[in-house]
Amino acid sequence: MKHGPTQVTLLTNPKSGHGNAPHAAEQAIARLQQRGIDVVEIVGTDAEHARRLLRDAVERGTDAVVVAGGDGVIADALQVLACTGIPLGIIPAGTGNDHAREFRLPTKDPAAAADVVADGWTEIVDLGRIRDQRGATKWFGTVAAAGFDSLVTDRANRMRWPRGRMRYNLAMLAELSQLRLLPFRLVLDGREEIVTDLTLAAFGNTRSYGGGMRICPNADHADGKLDITMVHSASRLRLIRLFPTVYKGTHVELDAVTTARASTVDVESTGINAYADGEFACPLPAEISAVSGALKILTPRPG
Repeated sequence: MKHGPTQVTLLTNPKSGHGNAPHAAEQAIARLQQRGIDVVEIVGTDAEHARRLLRDAVERGTDAVVVAGGDGVIADALQVLACTGIPLGIIPAGTGNDHAREFRLPTKDPAAAADVVADGWTEIVDLGRIRDQRGATKWFGTVAAAGFDSLVTDRANRMRWPRGRMRYNLAMLAELSQLRLLPFRLVLDGREEIVTDLTLAAFGNTRSYGGGMRICPNADHADGKLDITMVHSASRLRLIRLFPTVYKGTHVELDAVTTARASTVDVESTGINAYADGEFACPLPAEISAVSGALKILTPRPG
């Protein structure tokens, strides 16, 4: 559907993409203004500040919210925009850019991404939703994961050195040395119970996470369901061999991997945290579900 905005609110995370976001935002604002769009720029110093600024902008009224940054700051915007009908525009400026990859957005040309916003083509898509035991809700756009992935992220978050990607790589090596199967209980759509030991479980609204790893290669962001990928092997060698195949999505053909599909999944695994869009969500148990049509997103012209 096409309906070009006349006024947008643009949120920037100055830390996205190793500090590239402000430069991308500057280019995007210049192009939007060239296209005759009024831009109100807001800069979030942290996640809670960004959400507060966005809530204020939504209450005042805006034709669209545009985010310059990566998947983390997009996740902040989703907490405010879910089920509002206010379109989300994305100026990719992160390290992973999995939302941008899913929706065919230009990842290296902020002006071209701004043109997508100005052109005004929108698509109605699903969002993932995580509810913890207390009823607190977190929305996500790409993939939620629990198990080996979340243990690596837990460890990386505890580390103070080194910075950047290397910290994550070291955390992964440390967790590989302690690799083990984790007891999981999953209940799909309140009917099918899966009790099994897993290395990890991923719940995909979209196909990729972690900068292009197609962990749920057959996920459809508009089918009202999550694609579930379960890895069953505790062999370090098998997991290392599996890793490259995730970028192609062919890991789902391996014996150590099983898949399922459901609208809602109740997930239990003692002592394990769930992460979504690369951000901490909550400790398990939790309910993870797909919510049909929860987001309107600005995408390139069809065809």
